[in-house]
Amino acid sequence: MEKKVVLRRNAPATDAPYSPAIIYGSLLFVSGQGPMDPKTKAIVSGSFEEELELTLQSLKNILEEAGSSMDKVLKVTVFLSRMEDYAKLNEIYKRYFIKDRPARTCIEASRLPFDMKVEIEAIAAI
Repeated sequence: MEKKVVLRRNAPATDAPYSPAIIYGSLLFVSGQGPMDPKTKAIVSGSFEEELELTLQSLKNILEEAGSSMDKVLKVTVFLSRMEDYAKLNEIYKRYFIKDRPARTCIEASRLPFDMKVEIEAIAAI
């Protein structure tokens, strides 16, 4: 099998040493997604709820660009800057993952890139 890099059409170019997502066989590995404004392509600093909605939408977009969907997500890792936001995470998260929810790990990180409040990575089927 050969790995294939998925490049985001609707994201800013970056010189960072990683790929937004990798397809390997029938699996998709999505790098951590954050609260990116789809129009300006800039990281948004807002309330936790605003940042989480944008982060989940960003994840949804890259899944779809790669030929997958939220329904095909197998595993999610959520990084929170404050574990106090865990209940808010669950309320919004369950609107994106409705049926047969993926396995999930949630971790409090002392600091996320760009001082984001949330970052989410995922593994999905294609």
